[in-house]
Amino acid sequence: MSSPALSAMKRPWIVIACAAFIVTLAMGVRQSFGLFLPQMSVDIGISRSDFGLAMALQNLLFGLVQPFVGALADKHGAGRVVVGGALLYALGLIGAALATDAIGLHISFGIFIGMAQSATTFVVVLGAVGRVVSPEKRSSAFGIVTAGGSLGQFLVVPLASMLLGDVGYHQTLWIMAGLVALCGLLAIGVAGRTDGGPGFAAEVEQTAREALREASVHRGFWLLNAGFFVCGFHIAFIATHLPAYLDDKGLGIGIGAQVLALVGLFNILGSYIFGRAGDVLRQKYVLSGLYVARSAVIALFLFLPLAHVSALVFAGAMGFLWLGTVPLTSGIVGRIFGIRYLSMLYGIVFLSHQVGSFFGAWMAGLIFDATGSYNIAWGISIALGLFAGLVHLPIADAPVRRLQPA
Repeated sequence: MSSPALSAMKRPWIVIACAAFIVTLAMGVRQSFGLFLPQMSVDIGISRSDFGLAMALQNLLFGLVQPFVGALADKHGAGRVVVGGALLYALGLIGAALATDAIGLHISFGIFIGMAQSATTFVVVLGAVGRVVSPEKRSSAFGIVTAGGSLGQFLVVPLASMLLGDVGYHQTLWIMAGLVALCGLLAIGVAGRTDGGPGFAAEVEQTAREALREASVHRGFWLLNAGFFVCGFHIAFIATHLPAYLDDKGLGIGIGAQVLALVGLFNILGSYIFGRAGDVLRQKYVLSGLYVARSAVIALFLFLPLAHVSALVFAGAMGFLWLGTVPLTSGIVGRIFGIRYLSMLYGIVFLSHQVGSFFGAWMAGLIFDATGSYNIAWGISIALGLFAGLVHLPIADAPVRRLQPA
């Protein structure tokens, strides 16, 4: 890992660029899955709750394996983890294209892709980025990588929508498998485990077990978990069910693709701005305001008459607030506990996010099947946003004090 070639690959701009493009592909494909619901439910003969359960399993597995995948990345480097995740991701997409019943969809779309996403998205690549940037620039760097996920949503969602109309969902899934396989090539840029540099400046040597014990008794760590649960609920509910909600209201399924793409476009700006804000303002206060703003946007969307324009305005506003939580939340974890075990500790927080995603995707489908409406799910989303706005305020976000070794 000390060769000139590998050292060059660890230059901050190369690591940031490769990390951003990995997230662009992995998250872009992921954010298009809601568009597959109408065709797949008819062709396979499944209900919305069946499809929602597949997405819920995906989100849950995405979170459950994050701490373990993060620990592997901390120990062996992000590159190897991303390569394995890219291969499993492609396999899951191919399996979904071949699925003939709900069980097959749950295994491919749910289990395989859920595990693969944990190795190709934020937790792994942000750990690699955090090691090569200084603490005062870390939140901005995280914001740039997070914006990559939004760029993918803006680019891949319209592509998936076009392909679904032209060639159907089977061929579209094969093409998506080819896209995520490219993450394996980009993994070269985040390969290696950098144990020095600005990200490790002045950090006391610590074992993974000690880091886990330290976090487990820190109240702020669990408050971050509670807040990130809400973020996961919001994103999974909207990404999975908003296209169908708009179609039910008579706007057509095409508006769903436009809305999801617009969410991605505005989140490119939002992720960068919130990342920059995290470098100059108290991150917990910015997070609190972001969640309250989400509740306000959802309430206005429901209060105003639904039309094509109002749907696009809602998409832009929610897009601006969409993933700004990622650089802020991961930034707080790094600020409090340091960067050495960031992937592992942020992986635990991200697990809470994905538990929220599980309920956001699945419970909304159950509510619709039971009531014929998403109204209750929208109301829960508003209440959770206000809750998250409150729980971030008491977080003690100062770096933990550790005894220096003799």
